[in-house]
Amino acid sequence: MAQTVSILLCGDDRIRLEAIVADRNRRHKHVQRAQIVLLSAERRSVAAIAQTVGVSRPSVWRWQQRFVEDGVAGLLKDRTRPPGKPRLPEEVELKVVALTCSEPPGEVTHWTGRDMAKAAGISHGSVRRIWAKYDLQPHRIKTFKRSNDPAFAEKLRAIVGLYVKPPAHSLVLSVDEKSQIQALDRTQPGLPIKPGKRGTMTHDYKRNGTTTLFAALNVLDGKVMGQCMQKHRHQEFIRFLNTIERQVPAGKVIHVILDNYATHKHGVIAGGRSPTSV
Repeated sequence: MAQTVSILLCGDDRIRLEAIVADRNRRHKHVQRAQIVLLSAERRSVAAIAQTVGVSRPSVWRWQQRFVEDGVAGLLKDRTRPPGKPRLPEEVELKVVALTCSEPPGEVTHWTGRDMAKAAGISHGSVRRIWAKYDLQPHRIKTFKRSNDPAFAEKLRAIVGLYVKPPAHSLVLSVDEKSQIQALDRTQPGLPIKPGKRGTMTHDYKRNGTTTLFAALNVLDGKVMGQCMQKHRHQEFIRFLNTIERQVPAGKVIHVILDNYATHKHGVIAGGRSPTSV
């Protein structure tokens, strides 16, 4: 037998409910509740109302009861729900923070969320919320290294100035080298790719010694000047600097930026125009 709940509406309530249904700016749940009451006033069955509005039968009963108790105003607000789990005491949060900043137990490298939850006696989700609140990331490490060069600040300003605003009529080059490059070759020549056939090469190779690549990057246009040499000494570095000198047009001042490698600080180089290095 179909369940039917009949609701008697006065003129003002019907006008307000119909206005809610016709208002396109109304929240969808408010429109559904107003439709439930209007259809109930037409003596529709609960199942028919639920199917028409697109809700469950318990929802129909709930909002029929709410309208009887609180009228139209009761359809436009939700009753407060009971509070969930109580918040963790501040002492527990501070304990998690203190443990996170200490060494982890055993041979592990850092605290994990589950290890911390077990040690603090709380859930894994609570640990993650506490870490997010205090911006703690035990799985991440930020590296740093302080220079003991007394002129570090002066050199840093000089290098940054060259990158940001190079002097007029000058050329800024970033110089570095790659040593111990293996000159490898396959034991037999490979075959090129052909239609229906892939290119081939032997799985093994033979060594032809090593080489060192010296390269200078033009900061302005991104062009690279490079040269390979057999050894990696100050003599080869001076030869590379002379190569740069020959390739750069006359009248330009050359600023060379490079790292603090021993080859770059040799007495022969330091006796001439010293490159800018940190």
